[in-house]
Amino acid sequence: MVGRTAEAGRLTDYDAVIVGAGFAGLYQLLRLREVGLRVKVIEAGTDVGGTWYWNRYPGARCDVPSMEYSYSFDEDLEQEWEWSEVMSPQPEILAYARHVAERFDLRRDIQFETRVTAARFDDATDRWTITTDRAETLSARFCIMATGCLSMSNLPNIEGRDRFAGLALHTGNWPKEPVDLRGKRVGVIGTGSSGVQAIPVIAAEASHLHVFQRTPVYTFPANNRPLNDEIVAAYKANYAEVRERQRHSVAGFSGFNPKKAAITPTAVPDAAAKPGPPESGDTPVAKPKRRSRGLLDLDLDERRDAVAAHGPAVFQRYRDVYTDPAANEAACELYRELVDDIVEDPTVAEDLKPKGYPLGCKRQVYDTDYYETFNRPNVTLVDLHRDPLLQITETGVQTESGDVDLDVLVFATGFDAMTGALERIDIRGRGGRALRDDWSEGPHTYLGLAVEGYPNLFTITGPGSPSVLSNVIVSIEQHVDWITDCIAHLDANELTTIEATAEAQADWDERVAEAAKGTMYTAPSCASWYLGANIEGKSRVFMPYVGGVGRYRKICDDVAADGYRGFTLA
Repeated sequence: MVGRTAEAGRLTDYDAVIVGAGFAGLYQLLRLREVGLRVKVIEAGTDVGGTWYWNRYPGARCDVPSMEYSYSFDEDLEQEWEWSEVMSPQPEILAYARHVAERFDLRRDIQFETRVTAARFDDATDRWTITTDRAETLSARFCIMATGCLSMSNLPNIEGRDRFAGLALHTGNWPKEPVDLRGKRVGVIGTGSSGVQAIPVIAAEASHLHVFQRTPVYTFPANNRPLNDEIVAAYKANYAEVRERQRHSVAGFSGFNPKKAAITPTAVPDAAAKPGPPESGDTPVAKPKRRSRGLLDLDLDERRDAVAAHGPAVFQRYRDVYTDPAANEAACELYRELVDDIVEDPTVAEDLKPKGYPLGCKRQVYDTDYYETFNRPNVTLVDLHRDPLLQITETGVQTESGDVDLDVLVFATGFDAMTGALERIDIRGRGGRALRDDWSEGPHTYLGLAVEGYPNLFTITGPGSPSVLSNVIVSIEQHVDWITDCIAHLDANELTTIEATAEAQADWDERVAEAAKGTMYTAPSCASWYLGANIEGKSRVFMPYVGGVGRYRKICDDVAADGYRGFTLA
């Protein structure tokens, strides 16, 4: 019987409390119900959807093909849902999450508009006590963090940040009500993924747009378009094989070619490839077509011909681009030539060219008409390296060259990724140990699933797992299934707790770091949010596991098959 909704001052018992009602929280709730657990989900928003609930900014859309960015656990759900575009826009993905919640009657176990403020493990009872911002207290045997990797918005510490008298927005916490930018002077700070998506859409509406760029970005064309019936039908007819290939691929992409209505040998399709280094130990190897030669094996004319034919995405076909600094720089030079070809003003083009860090060190960004937007007469690029931002004022932004008056200021400044949402909660393990303290010099996990000293605490797509380097729904399903099977194993064997050992955690930390060596992710000049470099004072530790979704799945399965090796079960 499901426990009652928590009331202020009253302790309510559950088998499990899940924090977050995004794609991870929804699926975890469904699976735990199936094994007979009493479950409560706590969600800060007013609805389901997680990332796709909060990120409502103009132009927000997925960078994974729609037909593969969906749940695989229910065949009827796969067949009945209709995606409209190759890369789905945010409203459609949110509608999908809502549909899943309704179809499986999940809302009755979700408490909305509530934030978890603390979670503490009681050594005497082997239970977690969870408190909320509504002064509620819940008790649970298992505490499962489905808080998301990109859910804690980052507001940079800019002088005068709270002084602006106009409308200030963050892309990661956009209002639910439509924001009318017609006739408005708008400023956007940041040119990462959300900025690249939002800038062209905002520019088409605003009277004038100032883009304040800190670091130019490498961005590949999204080539988004409506999905045609033939592609949809081919996927739906082959979904079983598509899903199996996703689960054992490098980054959660099947390589399905709907035109041939068959699975191709490609593990990662060109349109959504996540660049990876060659196979070595735990490092992944994607096998895109026509990747037998390195970029440096081509002469300059051949390289330019390849780029002219296929655009910058061609670089994902050459393995040496992501392992050899010389090949990488050769690709970067060709990329800069493309910018010159698109952007009409030579000074603006020069400012937009990424320099000083390698292609492939940061999350790959996909765009629609990003560079073309800077040819518009109502768009001004402000390069903050040449014209530093001094402060935010009541009327806008002040740089060294003067004041820029604005009606709307948009922070497209990303997230405190992977650890931010977890560290926002006061999580205490055995003996009152604080997770914030244990992670002060970087996160430590076993498999990205568990933390030594914190029994029965699970982190879905936590640091140390493929998570953000993959089609995240594939990784979510794998984690949720593993956690559910683990809990079922404990119950079947009358066991109370499971906890990672210090030795297994240390070994996994080392394995995660070793897997990233020799890749552009950890190049000396790379400063990405994978390393926490976008957060002032955050320790620089490479957080995701780059060994690939398929290899990681096998490791997790082997751990479970070997009696949950690396865990203490009591």
